[in-house]
Amino acid sequence: MSDKRMSRFAHITKAHPCFNEKIHDKVGRIHIPIAPNCNIQCGFCTRKLNDTEKRPGVASCIMSVDEAIEHIRQTTEKMPINVVGVAGPGDSLCSEDTLKLFERVKEEFPDLILCMSTNGLLVPEYADKIAQAGVKTVTITINAVDADIGVQIYDDIVYHGKMYHGREGFEILLKNQLKGIEMLSQRGVVVKVNSVLIPGVNDKHIKEIAKVVKSKGAAIMNVLPLIPLNKFKDLEKPGCGMLSTVRSEVEEIIPIFRACTQCRADAFGIPGSKQQDFSLELVPNSHY
Repeated sequence: MSDKRMSRFAHITKAHPCFNEKIHDKVGRIHIPIAPNCNIQCGFCTRKLNDTEKRPGVASCIMSVDEAIEHIRQTTEKMPINVVGVAGPGDSLCSEDTLKLFERVKEEFPDLILCMSTNGLLVPEYADKIAQAGVKTVTITINAVDADIGVQIYDDIVYHGKMYHGREGFEILLKNQLKGIEMLSQRGVVVKVNSVLIPGVNDKHIKEIAKVVKSKGAAIMNVLPLIPLNKFKDLEKPGCGMLSTVRSEVEEIIPIFRACTQCRADAFGIPGSKQQDFSLELVPNSHY
């Protein structure tokens, strides 16, 4: 990694609660639920609008850009916020409002770090716009770099208006994910890779994912335990032993973040603090 990229990475790790475990319970982030649609179907994913589930892919509403800006104004007045991010509840790049929001935030809140999460399918097409919008960090979820494993995880993708199934779909997705990491890192954007640990499917494979994504320019990884849903609903959630072993294997290759709380798409506040971590179902509509 170049000195310039290392310097940028060091700045982010000092300020971003989802990149630095030491500040995870001290500073906050705001997830804006502005992107409801998704262009892939993962076997473990169920997207919902509700007030009860505490997991990714869930929000209590979908905001407009104006509503989001007002939410940011009010939240930053009440607590220390370093990051504004879009994490769905679908895919961030499936909504034009994501980049519109970032442009507005950059103008009104220039000190906030802009962050987004994506499956990576559209990143090569949007890499320039992402960087131009001032986005500093992008998280790409990559659960396999081997087609035999990937076809067990991904059911289908929709790309340029056409649906692809099985191996063909996975190979398009993976090619774009890896190209997206390269393009973003070349543009000075720090890339974190999330991998969902699925017992019996990719638990022996995540170390290989780490090797590949590091070679493409990823700066850090986050290994998340499966939340059993959809076609993986009958699998057991991986235990602490399995999760710790895989994280240690990954850490031999690339830095790893261990404090992720698998937040909702409308979470805000300080993620490591139970008293200061919220989601929008706890907030009256008048808030935003």
